Amino acid sequence: MANDSERVAGPVSSTGGGTGGGTGAGGGTPRQLRPTDVKRLNREWRRRTEGRLALLLDSVSQPFNVGSIVRTAAAFGVESVWLCGNTPDLNLPAVGKTALGTDRFLSAYREPSPAAAAKDAAEDGFRVVAVELASGAVPLFEAPLDGDICLAIGNEDHGCSPALLAAVSSAAYIPQVGRVGSLNVAVAAAIALGEVRRREWTSAAE
Repeated sequence: MANDSERVAGPVSSTGGGTGGGTGAGGGTPRQLRPTDVKRLNREWRRRTEGRLALLLDSVSQPFNVGSIVRTAAAFGVESVWLCGNTPDLNLPAVGKTALGTDRFLSAYREPSPAAAAKDAAEDGFRVVAVELASGAVPLFEAPLDGDICLAIGNEDHGCSPALLAAVSSAAYIPQVGRVGSLNVAVAAAIALGEVRRREWTSAAE
């Protein structure tokens, strides 16, 4: 049932994209898109997307969180993911329960040191941005997210390690107005990935 709900949410949220791809934005009663329509819509967005996107997971220890992050990463066109610290391997069955096979769309690299992974990402042309409540961090919507971006995501409890924060080019946090201190790490990653792509698509439309 969860899979059906997620499939419905995709086309509905895309109607405001102005793609002209038959999503119902032109008026009338919205309808759930057929699989062929969804593929066509996704191809349209891929043609609009040029920026490279990567992830660095710093001891994201819960397999279900890693799997969820991987599935979202594949949806947003992430090409590479660095697995650091005690982040589990993507072939772990518990990761696969939420990744649902989407790990095949990513290139995964095992690097014990998150600082070394950040250096590798930078050498590969990525600007490494930590998603963290840290001193000097800016709101996510003000963060430098143009060009090729690698988002660094930290541990569920402790966040990004000091060594990683010292190695990134900048840090950004997700503003929250509720009486909750933090977000689930997979949710935070999804918000950040979506913001990177939204920024690119918005800039291209201007």
